[in-house]
This record gives sequence, C-alpha cells and structure tokens, in this order.
Amino acid sequence: MAEKPQGGGNRAVYVAASICAIGALLFGYDTGVISGAMLYLKGPLGIADAPFMQGLVTSVLLVGAVVGALASGSLAVRFGRRPVALLAACVFVLGALGAALSADAWMLVGFRVVLGLGVGSASVIVPMYIAEIAPARIRGSLTSLNQLLIAVGILLSYIVNYLLAPAQAWRWMIGLAGLPAVVLFIGMLFMPESPRWLVSKGRMEDAERTVQRLRSADELEEGRAELHAAVRDSQESLGWRALTGAWIRRALIIGIGLAVLQQFVGINTILYYAPSTLTQLGLGDSASIAAQMGNGVIMVVATLVAVRYADRLGRRRLLLTGSFGMAVSLGVLGVLTLIVGASGQWIAVVTIVCLAVYVAAFGATWGPIMWVMLPELYPLHVRGPAEAVASCANWAANFVVSLVFPVVVVAIGQGTTMLIFACFGVVSFFFVRALVPETAGQSLESTAAVPSGADKEGTPL
Repeated sequence: MAEKPQGGGNRAVYVAASICAIGALLFGYDTGVISGAMLYLKGPLGIADAPFMQGLVTSVLLVGAVVGALASGSLAVRFGRRPVALLAACVFVLGALGAALSADAWMLVGFRVVLGLGVGSASVIVPMYIAEIAPARIRGSLTSLNQLLIAVGILLSYIVNYLLAPAQAWRWMIGLAGLPAVVLFIGMLFMPESPRWLVSKGRMEDAERTVQRLRSADELEEGRAELHAAVRDSQESLGWRALTGAWIRRALIIGIGLAVLQQFVGINTILYYAPSTLTQLGLGDSASIAAQMGNGVIMVVATLVAVRYADRLGRRRLLLTGSFGMAVSLGVLGVLTLIVGASGQWIAVVTIVCLAVYVAAFGATWGPIMWVMLPELYPLHVRGPAEAVASCANWAANFVVSLVFPVVVVAIGQGTTMLIFACFGVVSFFFVRALVPETAGQSLESTAAVPSGADKEGTPL
C-alpha cells in the first residue's frame, strides 16, 4: 500500500456522484417528456388516436430499457462502471437526436428503443457506481441522488413541455435531452473508476489511489478496510451462473420484488398519462401539462426527504410509510371516482389532490429507496448480474403497466383501476414487513441479503 496521504474529502465523492447522476436525469427526462409530446404526436406522424397505439409509443422505450439493463450488468463487470456510463451517454445523444428528427412513426419507435437502451443502462450503472464510491454513513443519501435526478429530469421535461406547448414543438421537447447527455460524457471522462471494481480485477494500487481521492483523511482507514473486505468478496467472480444457486435466491426475490412492486403501485401511469387523463376530465392541454408540472415539483421536493433521511430513518421505515401513503391516496381516489363519476371539475380537483399526495408518498420512499437498496442486497462478485436482473424486472413491469393502462382504463374505468393500484400498495407493505432487511449505516460488504462467505454450491442460508 502507498503511504497515507491527505484524503480527497467528501467533496470529491459528491462531485463524482453528481456527475454520474446526470444519467438519472436523462432517465427521468426521456421517460417523462413523452407525456406532453404525446398530445402533439398524433397528427404529424400519423399515429392513430387509439389507446393501444398511445401505449405502444409510450412503452416501446421500455423494451430498450430491459435490454439495456441486462447488457449493462455484464458490461459493468467486464469493462467497469465508468465506461458503461460513457457508453450510455453516447446512446442518449444518438437516441434523442434520432427521435427528434423522426420522419414517421416507425422511425420514432426505433429511436425510442435506442433511448431505452440508455435509460436501462443508467438505471443499473448510476446507483451501482454511487453506492460503490460512497462512505457507509452517507451512502443512502448519495444513492438517493439517483432518484432525485430522475425526479428533476421528469420535472425538467414537464417544464420544457409546458414552454413549448404553444408551438407544439414536440421535436424540440424530445431532442433537448441530447444536451445533458453531452455533459454526462464530458464529466465522466474526469471521474474515477469504482474502487470495488478495480479490486475485483486485482488492481489494488489503482483502487488505493481512488480511495485516497474520494475519502477525507479521517475516513481513509475505513475506506481501506472496505477494500480488503471487497478483496475477500471478489475472490470468485461467478457472474450470471451464480444466479441459479439456492444461496442467492432470497436476495433475488427481495430485489425483484422491490423492483416489480415499485411499478405495480402505478407510478408511471401518472408520469406518462396524467395530461391525457386530465384533458379527459375537462382541462385544456396547457392546463393539464401545468398540473403535471406541479406533480413534478412535488416529486422533487419529496425526494429531498429521502436524500436527507434515508440514512437516519432507515430503508424499511421509509418503504413502509410510503406503501401506506400510496395505498390510502389511491384508495380514496378510486372510491370517490366510483361514487361521483370520472368527469367534471370537482372530480378533476380531487384527482389532482389525491395524485399529489400519492406522488409525494412515492417520491419520498419507494422511488429512491428501491434504487438505494439494489446494490446493497448483493455481494460484489454477483452485484452486476443480480442488479441487472432486478432492474430488468423493474423495466418489464413498467412496460406491462404502461402498455395496458390505457386499455384497462377504457375497459373498467379510472376508479377501479386506481383501486387495483391501491391493492398493490397494500401488497408492497406486507412484502417489506416480511422480507426486506434494514441496510442503513452498514458497509456495502456487510449489507448483502446473502453474506459474501455463503455456500455458493447451493446450500440455502
């Protein structure tokens, strides 16, 4: 080991985490921008005004996200976290420009898939990179930057949609995502590689230099101890084949369960379809986008709660609180809609209020905490593939919900649909109570739902 120098301090960690989190901002922007652009896509591209086609144009990005999430897990293991972030930035630029310049509907669909590859990659690599560079005492807060920047990206897309709505400039709405992608690429050129990945490749001296750069002087010894723990954890890099073992089954169930339930509580029906829903309740296009922009502000403010308290209150407590808040708000909305009906100014106001409470509950809890916990659930030697599987499950659930939502609403009505989502909020509450461990305040090597010394030959733990 090199002699002990002055550590770089937490400032370097915050800078590295913030730069990488631009990938999360792009994640949010590219998933949120379609909600406003959709209002102006039908005529110019010949997209039929039918629920299924709206669902297809919205959700096809998620097909790419599934592929991107799976691929990025393997790429992150082989080439490192930083190169995958750089590759994702390039994909974002290509997808944004291609979608903005689309001459017909199928060209737009194709480039939405390309954007999805970037979104899926960012959903894996951003929380993984941040969790692996962060000290244990602030890991929850720093990894919550992932969801905060997702929320900021979504809000930014709503603001852009609102400003460009009078001109119906959907091409600019979509294409402006290329700018932060360029910033991400340039920024990551100057950021260090994850020290834990360096350890997994036997590059101890490089890992030591990175820890010296990222940790303050009084945290250097803690950082070195984590490196030694990571060395033990990475002795056998098992990769994808390890995911079939009984020893990791419980951790996979927890990760996949959190990822799927985060979508089945219905958040992306709000992000994608709220403007269309509110126009059906009597609001104009601009007013609907403005109301959606309010939801974006609430999401950002609520996520700041998680950034501040994820390490103080713990992951489980926040998840349980969020499940309760989402179930109640959607349950009230569903019951009132069934009783009063789904049209008129009064129900429009109730819908806006209930959705605001729901967004706040999600933004402060399930939104960020799921992404915080995924890298914490798995030991280093399987973290890439295992986190990729959970992220893939998240995007697959997202795809199913966003694709069928317009059809389901037409078939059974908004009230019943909200009650279904409320039921999933109840399911999420009991899932957390029964299975999810507390990981706050522990080193990344000690938080895994299976210990690094588990029997990898298949003995259940």
